[in-house]
Amino acid sequence: MRLLALTASASLCAALSAAGVASATTVPTAVPATAPAAAPAAVPVSAGTAPGKVAYGFAWADGKGVLRVTPAKATLVKEHGILRYKLKAVPGAKEVRLDYTKSAYRRLTVACDLVETEGRVALDAKGLGKTTCTPADLAFTLQRGPAAIKVEYAGTKAVKVSEFLTDWGTPKSAFGTIKRVNDTTVTFKGIKLGYTHAIGFYRVTATCSSGWLTGKPVNASQDGLGQKPCTAADFTRVLKAQKHPVLVKADYNPLSGELIEVWEVYGDA
Repeated sequence: MRLLALTASASLCAALSAAGVASATTVPTAVPATAPAAAPAAVPVSAGTAPGKVAYGFAWADGKGVLRVTPAKATLVKEHGILRYKLKAVPGAKEVRLDYTKSAYRRLTVACDLVETEGRVALDAKGLGKTTCTPADLAFTLQRGPAAIKVEYAGTKAVKVSEFLTDWGTPKSAFGTIKRVNDTTVTFKGIKLGYTHAIGFYRVTATCSSGWLTGKPVNASQDGLGQKPCTAADFTRVLKAQKHPVLVKADYNPLSGELIEVWEVYGDA
């Protein structure tokens, strides 16, 4: 396991209606790596916080009943008969933190309690989830990691949260310093990243519970990288004890804002 509101023009709605977008669509088991079959519209995005604002992006849990999302540019496309959005980071976009406890939640799965789509999705004519669910269902979704959403909000309150299909971007690998923000969030090279229970964490120390770079580097590779597999709980615990940023090698996804794997670094590697 692991802004301006969207305004679809009349021509877009007609095109989508003619395409016969169904409420429950079968997802292809394999999608060939070809160019999009059609590109219905580009969706303008605003990062403001006035009433009636909209943000597209990857939402992360940020406390009980609260999500955070950094607005991205969203473009609606149609690939192999399925509507989805292409997301692109917006330089300088400000993170939005919203209370979703009274929001409407629309899933793209055909039932609220499904973890995966199981090959079928429920999408409206704008490529947004249409299965009516609750804020508790949204909390369940966010517990498992980031979710691609459109969120309509007023001030600091989410009014409606809708899932959509998207590509998750390309992970990067780099050396840099990492610093704890909270039990599920860090900053790495100045980028705010979230992580889940599925994070890979590799240590140079003898045990997973050892302090950072303590003892002999019995689990260091020839290039100084940790080789001992440890858990997300170990990662959280060891970072809590650090007063200053520490050097790591990390694999991360800058688009979704996810920290995927972390290697403790020994010496000058």
